[in-house]
Amino acid sequence: MKLGAFSISLNVKDIHASKAFYEAVGFTIFAGDIEKNYLIMKNENTLIGLFQGMFPTNILTFNPGWDQDANTLKNFDDIRTIQKELKQKGISFQTEVAADSSGPAHFTLVDPDGNAILFDQHI
Repeated sequence: MKLGAFSISLNVKDIHASKAFYEAVGFTIFAGDIEKNYLIMKNENTLIGLFQGMFPTNILTFNPGWDQDANTLKNFDDIRTIQKELKQKGISFQTEVAADSSGPAHFTLVDPDGNAILFDQHI
């Protein structure tokens, strides 16, 4: 199963303080809009999303179809294929993608420890 780019999406209290902290430990702004309360920070191949007031918890995020630079991959597993395979393995879903859809979509899971996992395909 090819899950695509990985990042962690952090629920932050103060996006300006979080931006300053992650810059101090070597991250730079990769994408986002601080005025809209979200930034994607990058250090080499490591991505951290900073989100103020958007999510109740931290989220593990996979982006099928993207590499760590948000470039579209030529070969990737479509999110519906990933969902089908996970269902066959008995994984429970919080939200699902319509199996007969195409293009951008997302689904969510929660792991056994309560960690939210977002699969978010943008292409």
